[in-house]
Amino acid sequence: MCGALSICLYRLCHGPALVGAIDGTHIQIIAPSKDEDVFVNRKKVHSINTQIVFDATFNIIDVVAKWPGSTHDSRILMGSGLRQDVALDTLSQSTTGSTTRPLYCRINLAVPVLDRFFNRGDTRQDFRLSRESLAVLLNLLHQNRRHGWSATIETLVFLFWLASGASYRVVSRVFGMPRSTVHRIVHRVTGEVVAIRHKVIHFPKTAEDLAAVTRGFAGLARHRAFLKAAGAIDGCHVRIKPPSGPDGHCYLNRKLFSSIILQAVCDHQGRFVDVYVGWPGSVHDSRVLRHSPLYRQVVYPPPGHFILADGGYPCLQHPLPLITPYKRPLQGVGPQRFNGHHSRARSIIERAFGMMKTRFRAIFLQALEVHHTFVPQVITACAVLHNICLGVGDIMPPEDELQDAMPEDEGENGLEAVSGAPWRDRLSVEVSALEEVNPDHDYL
Repeated sequence: MCGALSICLYRLCHGPALVGAIDGTHIQIIAPSKDEDVFVNRKKVHSINTQIVFDATFNIIDVVAKWPGSTHDSRILMGSGLRQDVALDTLSQSTTGSTTRPLYCRINLAVPVLDRFFNRGDTRQDFRLSRESLAVLLNLLHQNRRHGWSATIETLVFLFWLASGASYRVVSRVFGMPRSTVHRIVHRVTGEVVAIRHKVIHFPKTAEDLAAVTRGFAGLARHRAFLKAAGAIDGCHVRIKPPSGPDGHCYLNRKLFSSIILQAVCDHQGRFVDVYVGWPGSVHDSRVLRHSPLYRQVVYPPPGHFILADGGYPCLQHPLPLITPYKRPLQGVGPQRFNGHHSRARSIIERAFGMMKTRFRAIFLQALEVHHTFVPQVITACAVLHNICLGVGDIMPPEDELQDAMPEDEGENGLEAVSGAPWRDRLSVEVSALEEVNPDHDYL
């Protein structure tokens, strides 16, 4: 039987006392009249593949006898009630007759990271996600493996690679599996995480959700003039290996390292509501914006609302309402006061990037050791995981040294748009006319 399917049951508190074993066996049958080919196993015999679990005294404690012979052993395990009990750490206690000592399933105890995971240890150390965040991720993926490694193990391999920034060779040694398998797992699970992005990264769905966001930004700005702010936008440069070929120089940014740009919009809590990633580092933020679905499709924010941006973006009213700070030198106290409130609210996007960089330091603080065409998927997956973690209160505060923003410069000309300067002037007047309020104030 495949070693990946071998499991051992252990009593908690009493050390590694083997109490059970699992295997599959084929029961030969007469060729059925329907779906005959499905019942043909690898030995070209019609059979039923039966999964049996024995305890230490050779008593049968679990049987699954319904799958046709062509079904792989791992598929039977994944679909069995035994596997569900294992995943929930609530394996039936009938094997010991005990009602007080839960049983655990440990796959390859020689792997310390798996030992800690299945022993309910702190998962942040190895995977940078809390156990609650991991549970949400696994539930969203709801992978149904027909063969090979379990969905949980594959997700852990992917997260360990993401958290450590280690090479496929190092990860293969840690988990005791072939390097080619690690490569396939990382790429497959990355794609699966990216596929669920719309479930995790999305605009406010209801009027109540939008109202909560705008109140939140007014609280951050400490002024009710920002009650129509519906998000904050900025760009982030992700280091990559200098690509080979004639277009490699296009990825060299103003700080003279190769990068790919992530454009993101976040809400008042730092949760991403829109991400757009893939442009080479030499491209200006405003050009990335102009080609993004956010700008072209004009689906957010709702009419009368705006998104906060720094001076690297143009101040716009249409098609995408963007409110930027006044450029220096400032004329009078009003613009200076407006810029102060604007900065308080807009800085949440920098904090969001900082939290994501702190969690995945190995991804954002060194050049990604993957092909540059795979980088956008990796970064999108990081953004998805960032939102999942925030949703369960799994927060890693940003570290000051990680705030490595690009210096602002003038936005590109050529945007066919209506200037937002008059709108900004009205907001500035409102800021100067109204008194500041406490950030905990209920604006309703």
